[in-house]
Amino acid sequence: MTLVDGTTATPTKKLGDVLEIRGGRPLRGQVDVKGAKNLATKAMVASLLGSTPSTLRDVPEIRDVEVVRSLLEVHGVAVTEGDEAGSLVLDPAGAASAGFEEIDAHAGSSRIPILFCGPLLHLLGQAFIPDLGGCRIGDRPIDFHLDALRNFGAVVDKQPNGIRLSAPDGLHGANIELPYPSVGATEQVLLTAVKAKGVTELRNAAIEPEIMDLIGVLQKMGAIISYEPNRVIFIEGVDELRGYDHRSLFDRNEAASWACAALVTDGEIFVKGARQYEMLTFLNVFRKAGGDFDITDDGITFRRGETPLKPVKVETDVHPGFMTDWQQPLIVALTQANGESVVHETVYENRLGFTAALNKMGADIVVHENGLDGDYRRVPRRPLEQAAVITGPTPLHGADIVVPDLRGGYAYVIAALAADGTSRVSNVGIIRRGYEKFFEKLSDLGADFDVVG
Repeated sequence: MTLVDGTTATPTKKLGDVLEIRGGRPLRGQVDVKGAKNLATKAMVASLLGSTPSTLRDVPEIRDVEVVRSLLEVHGVAVTEGDEAGSLVLDPAGAASAGFEEIDAHAGSSRIPILFCGPLLHLLGQAFIPDLGGCRIGDRPIDFHLDALRNFGAVVDKQPNGIRLSAPDGLHGANIELPYPSVGATEQVLLTAVKAKGVTELRNAAIEPEIMDLIGVLQKMGAIISYEPNRVIFIEGVDELRGYDHRSLFDRNEAASWACAALVTDGEIFVKGARQYEMLTFLNVFRKAGGDFDITDDGITFRRGETPLKPVKVETDVHPGFMTDWQQPLIVALTQANGESVVHETVYENRLGFTAALNKMGADIVVHENGLDGDYRRVPRRPLEQAAVITGPTPLHGADIVVPDLRGGYAYVIAALAADGTSRVSNVGIIRRGYEKFFEKLSDLGADFDVVG
């Protein structure tokens, strides 16, 4: 059986689950990044709101897209290949309700079903949500989503196998203030408010580039959305939306990941499709840590600078801060910096658990479960934040490690690529949730590895 990323495996095994990596080789070459996972999947859901087909371009070939496609098809949406490579046409003309069992079977560990609620309530008057999964990186409650939907007039009925939602009187505009600028909750409000009766005011909204791109998709469909610089978004509900034709924003998380791979392996990688504007915060930290880069119209080339890597102090935060998805691969690179680095994780409370395996490989990382203070801190302390103190440089050596989640798994792979000796990395299938043609790209960059299970 041929995998999307060019490898082969027998159908009786868990495909691409184990990599045997021989480290110590710089990664050099080019990788292409397509549309952002965090935009493409949400834009696909938005197609349910249209009265005509939508076309989404630069769609990445990743597991999360496959999940959303199957969920749309379960709900009667016809999904076909578009007029160019990497494009999908989504036709909601046959949209229909689906049962718990069908949704649960296709959702797997994805949390995406929660975002179907608003569009399905508008379209069908009801929606179902199975028990939700996702990466085990901390508490990711759906309370923000459910509270928002209640504000729009939805009736939430919690059942043993999930949640049933209905809107007997339709959905209406609401005044909503999020307790935290959650990306998922902001997406929920946008996807629900665009066809709700009246005006919705959303305060303390997330303003990530992927959110702005989703607003662009909805505006193409006929939505009326405006936003202010103080995290306030206004949505005027409309009676009808049409389909869209949209090219996805590039995946800045994947771009940052390959940048860190170049840094830790002392290689040079041209990330085609990466753009400066959406990566300003990352580029500043990358340069402070001793990285160098060249920016052109079609991408960014990442490499080490001429001096040894330097320690940095980083605080993750919502946009425009340093993204939580960037810190795991960066921590791997910081194991090779001269001195003590500190990474404060303020978004998810369990996202530093992956560092235990890095210590097994020779890193010197101490996790402070209650975080750390410092006069340089700019991000407000959160009750569940953690901090990692990384002392380097420490040589990394091969080890047997198991991937815990998407971004942590990528970090393990690049640690193994930088290490002396051979590593066996298990459960790498998770990585294909968010990295297109992952094995193929590693091979193109000169990585020395085998798919062994």
